[in-house]
Amino acid sequence: MTRRAWFFLGVAGAAGCRRAAGRRLNVLNWSNYVAPDTLGKFRAETGIDVRYAVYESNEEMLARVMSGNSGWDVVFPSHYFIGPMRELRLLAPVDSAAFRGIDNLENRFRRPPWDPDLQWCVPYMWGCCGILYNPRLVQPEPAAWADLWQDRYRGRLTMLDDPAEVFGAALQMLGLPLNESSEAGLRRAFEAAARQKPLLLAYLNTEVRDQIVAGDVAACQAWATTAQQAIDAAPHLKFVFPREGFSLYADCAAVLRESRRAAEARAFIEFLLRPDIAAEIVTACRAATANAAARPLLPPSIAGLRTLFPAPETLARGEWFQALPPRAQRLRDRLWTELKSG
Repeated sequence: MTRRAWFFLGVAGAAGCRRAAGRRLNVLNWSNYVAPDTLGKFRAETGIDVRYAVYESNEEMLARVMSGNSGWDVVFPSHYFIGPMRELRLLAPVDSAAFRGIDNLENRFRRPPWDPDLQWCVPYMWGCCGILYNPRLVQPEPAAWADLWQDRYRGRLTMLDDPAEVFGAALQMLGLPLNESSEAGLRRAFEAAARQKPLLLAYLNTEVRDQIVAGDVAACQAWATTAQQAIDAAPHLKFVFPREGFSLYADCAAVLRESRRAAEARAFIEFLLRPDIAAEIVTACRAATANAAARPLLPPSIAGLRTLFPAPETLARGEWFQALPPRAQRLRDRLWTELKSG
């Protein structure tokens, strides 16, 4: 199942479950971000039916809800989309500090710089970006973003279908900040990405997982969650955090301003904040939870995964994405369109 393949999950309730007539919640989330029984458990406990669909990128999610009349209630934008979505008046204030379970979050997620008072979102999962590769097909093994500009990868390499990640990798390779916003810097990143493009098989997100497992791709830019899922399926695969640095992101639960189901949305987010539920999701999906209280509940084999939970000295090389100034964002969007269509 890929994030780009839209689907709807009909959630079967427990036999004999009594539920309030008509209570429903429409949730739009990244793929592979709940356990197989998460929605069923929520319905059994609350009587709230969940209409659930997935997306593959922040841009796809934003296009889906931009009208303000999309029908969705809860979405999970990455942290650097919270500010722009708030400015576009797409988000409803949620007063997260009053939510049951908010104290379960790691300290760094209780007052995050993108929403210090948690007025607009609740951190859900976080992660890193790096290089997933097949050592049977790649020698010497990659250690830096610059390695992915080498001709030996031609036709066996993919980059993420994500402008922030692709431009971010190019910027870091060039020795520039991940959140570079100058026109000169962004154009240098575009030129680097354009030089790399002839080497690429495609720009892919989670769809690359099956391809690298099958041996059709030798290396790819990948989110840690996707990488760990691939490694679970093919243990010979490896993941490296590039030497120049790498991006950090947090996907956050947020309620759309258009929603008329505030009580149901709060019940759902509070359900996800429960340590037992969060631990089940991590175990099933191989994502790094923002929920500190869930970490002790994880099996040691998962809690110790360095792909998901890097060592502090590795994590120190990571850099959080920031929302770009509007002018820089528009320029990057234009350059990304030119890169993809060129």
